Amino acid sequence: MKKLNQYIQVLFMITTLYAVDKTGTTAAKFLSIGVGSKAVGMGGAYTSIADDATAMYWNPAGISFYNTREVYFNHSNWIADIAFDYFGITMPVNRKYSLGFNITSVTMDEMEVTRYGNENTGETFLASDYAFGSTFSLNLTDRFSVGFNGKYIQQTIANSHAKGFAIDIGTLFTTPFGFRLGTSISNFGQKLKMTGSDLLLGADVDENIDGNNESVTSILSTDYFDLPLVLRIGISNEIKIGNKNQIVWSVDAISPNDNTNYINTGLGLNIFDGLISFCAGYNSIFLSDREKELAFGMSLKIPKVLNNSLLVYYSYEAMKFLGNNQQIGLSFSY
Repeated sequence: MKKLNQYIQVLFMITTLYAVDKTGTTAAKFLSIGVGSKAVGMGGAYTSIADDATAMYWNPAGISFYNTREVYFNHSNWIADIAFDYFGITMPVNRKYSLGFNITSVTMDEMEVTRYGNENTGETFLASDYAFGSTFSLNLTDRFSVGFNGKYIQQTIANSHAKGFAIDIGTLFTTPFGFRLGTSISNFGQKLKMTGSDLLLGADVDENIDGNNESVTSILSTDYFDLPLVLRIGISNEIKIGNKNQIVWSVDAISPNDNTNYINTGLGLNIFDGLISFCAGYNSIFLSDREKELAFGMSLKIPKVLNNSLLVYYSYEAMKFLGNNQQIGLSFSY
């Protein structure tokens, strides 16, 4: 327990070094969108639960803890007709080690190119964000696990793009009293910078000289931007009601590098060992300009599908200004 406390203090120190006031100035902001209908329905308070393939996003230490072969897909028609998708697969190697692979994507339909004065050129362009991750998780004891998720990140808009690498680190610990403690640092990596042919332009080197080349090929310089680094610390507990029903509560403290600290809370009810589940949560407590507030979700387990279990998830997340967000997830355990 002493080592765990020391580790948490180190996590806080690392985050503090990077945590300056940079509200709205990080790159690859899609990495901050909560993944998974169950986790979103719990208000994003999922760091210490992390019991499905979305653990690779919230806390990669979770995939060896629950030690299940799983294929997971999640879809959301996010704001402004943007499609937000997540795919994950976890594979236990043995009782100690687990591997996982995940893809997060943000895509949208073609958009028209407009120039200054809303001039329509008749051209179109595409924009997309992708993150491809590989996860390794290890049970150090029967109560403590650690996990790592390395990922390649790419943002594209028309003919310009930004690329980089980052790592997520997480720990998960079950106390002798039944409480689960989880910590994770996400998106620790290099800064991103936009490059590409769209940044090439013709420039007049000296407008005071007549007869010179008025269109010298130049490159528009762009700044480097930090990734949305975030520290999560969570606690949760499961309370049994009879033999087959459980109540789960969770609280997460969040410290991002591009906003102030806040808290997420969640409460869940599992009926007949999760055959039917309901959950609700409250986001971004203490965040002054919060966009997210209430969330709720539910799931239904369909047993004996190809001799395995299929779970169907749904979540609803209320937002102040950007409209409401709904997510649908499918999980197949084999």
